[in-house]
Amino acid sequence: MTENSATGSHPDIWVLTDDRPGTANQALGVADALALPYSVKALSYGPLANLPNPLLGSTFLGLSGETKTSLSVPWPELVIAAGRRAGVVARAIKSKSGGASKIVQIMDPGAWGRAAHDLISVPEHDGLPAGPNLLLIAGAPHRLTEAVLAEAGKNWSAGFSEFTKPLIAVLVGGGYQGGNFDAKKAEALGRQAGAYAKSKGASLLLIGSPRTGELLANVEAGLVAEDVLPALSYAWRAETDNPYLAALALADELIVTGDTVTMCCEACFTGKPVWIFSPDGLAGPKHVRFHQGLYERGYAAPLGGEVAKRAVPLNESARIAGKIRELMNW
Repeated sequence: MTENSATGSHPDIWVLTDDRPGTANQALGVADALALPYSVKALSYGPLANLPNPLLGSTFLGLSGETKTSLSVPWPELVIAAGRRAGVVARAIKSKSGGASKIVQIMDPGAWGRAAHDLISVPEHDGLPAGPNLLLIAGAPHRLTEAVLAEAGKNWSAGFSEFTKPLIAVLVGGGYQGGNFDAKKAEALGRQAGAYAKSKGASLLLIGSPRTGELLANVEAGLVAEDVLPALSYAWRAETDNPYLAALALADELIVTGDTVTMCCEACFTGKPVWIFSPDGLAGPKHVRFHQGLYERGYAAPLGGEVAKRAVPLNESARIAGKIRELMNW
């Protein structure tokens, strides 16, 4: 494990997280990729956190009293934050440290505060203008590692061993603001995935997400129309074991809906053939640009299109971590 060359000890790193798991996991994934000890600073907010960034500036005013107490000297050498509200707090820490704390931001903190951040990682499909502190990435960082997938595969290998190979996992999101993932599109996904599985004599694993809801039944209806029954159909439930990671680990190919950047990036992390289902209207312009970037780099291919040129793992967490090491001279 790398040490701070100046002190001979591990550097002090804070990771700012809040109650949005998707946002928090991006910051944590980057911190994990550094392979250095870090402290998690859980942020809770008060009403002032909803004010625009230009009004908040660099301050703790939007935080709850308990959170303010937890953020105190000695200030860290490095802060990793994700999201607009955490960016405000990161800038305040840098200010209070007299500029000694370097701050790394995952996702755009907003035009007003960009210059204060030492490194900002933003998806290239956001279309931000180039800047000296901007790192453009293909998708989003996450917490998946080879070890995590290996453990999931080990835990589920017995249950998956009865399925005919090859295994094709269909990972279903649930839409988002700006897109239109409806019942008709979900049934079309089932038809396309079913026809593809039949053509390969494959077993099909159907995995829903917390946002999928009734769309999973529509996907199943499309499969039935193709005379295909999934070997496994999982509707997300908080209290049950989730086969999602096992599907990533053990499937031979992955089909993922294009409404979710995180699921697409996690699928592409495996280095396996990845097919993205994104018919007209399912995703907004940013997501369409995101998909196109994955296609051009060979990380994925559109479902029903040409085979991906190469299966290469997408690991933006590691790439951001490498830039942080350069920034910090570690």
